[in-house]
Amino acid sequence: MSLIQEPAIPLYDAVVRGYHELSAAGADVDEVSRARQSAFDQFRLLGFPSIRNEDWKYTNITRYLKDEFALNGLVPGSEPVAAVAAPAGVVAKATIPGFDACQVVLVNGVWDGKIKGELPKGIELFRVAQVLKDPQFAGYFGNGKWGNQHFAYLNTALFTDGLFIRVRDGAVVEKPLHVVNVFTSDRNLLIQPRHVIVAGRNSEASIVESVVSAAGEVKLWVNRLTEIFAKTDAKLDHVVLQTAGQGVRLVQHTTVRQQKQSLYNNYTFTLPGAELVRNDLQARLEEDHTETHLYGLYLAAGGQLVDNHTLVDHQKPHCFSNELYKGVLLEKSTGVFNGKVYVHQDAQKTNAFQQNNNLVISKQATIDSKPELEIYADDVKCSHGSTVGQFSDEALFYLRARGLGEETAKALLIAAFAFDVTEKIKHEAVEAYVNELISQHIPSQTQN
Repeated sequence: MSLIQEPAIPLYDAVVRGYHELSAAGADVDEVSRARQSAFDQFRLLGFPSIRNEDWKYTNITRYLKDEFALNGLVPGSEPVAAVAAPAGVVAKATIPGFDACQVVLVNGVWDGKIKGELPKGIELFRVAQVLKDPQFAGYFGNGKWGNQHFAYLNTALFTDGLFIRVRDGAVVEKPLHVVNVFTSDRNLLIQPRHVIVAGRNSEASIVESVVSAAGEVKLWVNRLTEIFAKTDAKLDHVVLQTAGQGVRLVQHTTVRQQKQSLYNNYTFTLPGAELVRNDLQARLEEDHTETHLYGLYLAAGGQLVDNHTLVDHQKPHCFSNELYKGVLLEKSTGVFNGKVYVHQDAQKTNAFQQNNNLVISKQATIDSKPELEIYADDVKCSHGSTVGQFSDEALFYLRARGLGEETAKALLIAAFAFDVTEKIKHEAVEAYVNELISQHIPSQTQN
């Protein structure tokens, strides 16, 4: 049962009205309609999460729920309320110098059909609003069950658009796809994009996502839901760059379902800006001999709250997973990491590794780190660890003794700390871009 008095929350009232409006339109196929109904019923039961919910124990969103929000367009197939042109400056800022990629831009979850550069063979793009009634696609939107994921239920109940990416069987897509997600509005808005990525059998592809916002005084609540299907022998690299600005509350739920001998690499980078960032990333290794790598770096500043929750679900034998998340906490920021590795009884010969390291720069910053292992198989190799520390006095002394100023020395140490994650990126231009973003926030932020 919901643990918050939901009728006192303006956004809850808007959600209820929005769902009934969407249902009255009757534009969904039966499978999607049933999923919406199931998700809405479950959301009404759960409500918005509070600190009494174990998964939200360290992330109190009560203060973010006090504002009123309009809901982005609710009639499938119509143009959403905020389907405006992307501000040129925002798109330019998200463009990665020297990155040879095909680029598409979504504004508030809506793609206008334009493509910058030639779309590589073997990859197809569709607007979710245009494929919901197509039987070959509808099955991807029929999931109405999300465990205890409050916001995934909310998105499933109310989504109307997003991007559907399909990599055909056997396709080796040599040029990456760069998806720029722009969020903008002239009023407080709840935006709920629904994205699907299908990597076909024996396919290979690389997708880079940028999450950015236009400057303004309004509040934007972005509740993104992404489902990824890695078919047998598929290989997918997925980079997410979160640089949205002030006024944005970003909740991102990503579920990855992997079939036999598939490989999924995720790289999530969160930079200062958005008031709240919550990343729920779940990798479900559903068949044997799958491989998963999760890399994350969060650099938080101001009063920002960044929460990373991950789940690696080992269901079958002979699978491998590796997870490395690092955090740098500046000023009055708060970081949360909760990573869980679950090994089922059938998942013998599992190799699973998890590590979370944090550098707390300011005395006013906080971090809550909770790596977990839950193992029901007896022939496995699993380990996890967590560290929280400050600058090494010896390292600072070494650098300052060689003529470097204190801020420069600290900046170098932060860059070296982050390097273990940024070096994992397979595209040099993207790695250089991320390192540049990090450097922009370090020099003036290292004071205690």
